[in-house]
Amino acid sequence: MSLRYALLALLSVEPMTGYDLSKRFESSVAYVWHAPDSQIYPELRKMEKDGLLAGEEIPWGPRGKKTQYRITAEGRAAFREWMNTPLEYSRERDPVHLKAAYLEWADPDAARAHMRAHIDCHTLRREQWAGMIEELKNGTNVMLRKRLAVTPEADRRRTLEYKIFTYEGLVARADTEIEWARRGLELIDSLDEAP
Repeated sequence: MSLRYALLALLSVEPMTGYDLSKRFESSVAYVWHAPDSQIYPELRKMEKDGLLAGEEIPWGPRGKKTQYRITAEGRAAFREWMNTPLEYSRERDPVHLKAAYLEWADPDAARAHMRAHIDCHTLRREQWAGMIEELKNGTNVMLRKRLAVTPEADRRRTLEYKIFTYEGLVARADTEIEWARRGLELIDSLDEAP
């Protein structure tokens, strides 16, 4: 259900088509919630049916039309209610750490490849998240500029600081995963050398 609330968050800034939402999603929300177009478009239709969004046909190109969605009062209320409700944490499904628990079944070179891939993945994510922090701090993030433009002056600092706080948490998580995988490489080497 978090996809619904991610879309409501984006639409709280301005009306958008599914295409616009997909592009904005990739440059903002996707850092914390991944969803392909195949999930976004059906969810928009469900949200419209549920009264959270209102869709309007708008011209697109010389003869085409697209649906532009805007958040309704019910959508704003649903988003606020979700934000004020504590999360229910789900049980973990973590294939990387599951695999790590059974690395004795892997050849040492394959085990090293798993750890290196983990380091590469989290290094890339860390760079993306650190880049987002810089964009937020220096005011070059397009979505943040749009959000701040419709945010009351008194709430702008909170809006910015919570975004930065979120990405700092993601950077810290990436740092932890990178360090864990480096320790894994050391462990694999020490166990491989053991008699």
